[in-house]
Amino acid sequence: MAVSPRLSASMNVVHQAVQKAGRRLLRDFGEVENLQVSSKGPGDFVSQADLRAEQTLKEELAKARPGWAFLGEEGGHAEAASRAEGDWEWRWVVDPLDGTTNFLHGIPHWAISVGVEKRIAEDKTELVAGCIYNPAANELFWAEKGMGAFLNDKRLRVSGRREMVQAVFATGIPFAKVQRKAEFTFTLAKLMPQVAGVRRFGSAALDLAWVAAGRYDGFWELGLNRWDIAAGIVMVREAGGMVTDPQGGDGFYESGFVVCGNPTLQPKLREVVADGIAAAEAAKAAARE
Repeated sequence: MAVSPRLSASMNVVHQAVQKAGRRLLRDFGEVENLQVSSKGPGDFVSQADLRAEQTLKEELAKARPGWAFLGEEGGHAEAASRAEGDWEWRWVVDPLDGTTNFLHGIPHWAISVGVEKRIAEDKTELVAGCIYNPAANELFWAEKGMGAFLNDKRLRVSGRREMVQAVFATGIPFAKVQRKAEFTFTLAKLMPQVAGVRRFGSAALDLAWVAAGRYDGFWELGLNRWDIAAGIVMVREAGGMVTDPQGGDGFYESGFVVCGNPTLQPKLREVVADGIAAAEAAKAAARE
């Protein structure tokens, strides 16, 4: 894969790390068809793939940046939580396998996501870079603050669509035992008549990358984790898009309530999502009376 001349030293480290972890995941992905006869069982197989990928990323990133903290889905968060909240200046925010269900079912839509977070004040941090890699498609999305967003070496821009009736949005559908089903249902019911389509492909990291690439006009989801969105937030912004919470604020990284899209359509999508949340709250309140 060609390397852009815009690549910083830190992003070069990330590129090498995700590609090494990606090669291992691709080998594991090739074994998915044998899972039904494996004594391990599908769930254990995929959890081990997750853990191996995270360990690879942790080792590769630590070699180059030994003083950086590490927040990861598969256990790295425990290490971060054991440290004082302000005891780091730089932090990797990592999801080693986003789209696990796709991976398990042999669907080639899953990714490795690595964000870079910098502490800029005692109680404030900033996301400054991100990389989202889909090994099955050999697509490496990356962005650095002030430098733009890229797919491999191609500069990315969010879509230019202006009308809701032309728009395709992405989301995540709440599954068993997950809250916010009512919020999703009310939002979808209001949104569907207004747009060209809504997609659910099963990887929030790739959804964000695809917004940056202009493939989707916007994306919303409620209750995501930091490792799901850290890299993608930088990517959407650097591609000219907007990212807020449903109320238009900047609390999305803490709450995991994310609405993003191009500058014209994001406010319209955000309004629909906010209305869906309000309708769900009203319905729940009525049910309690």
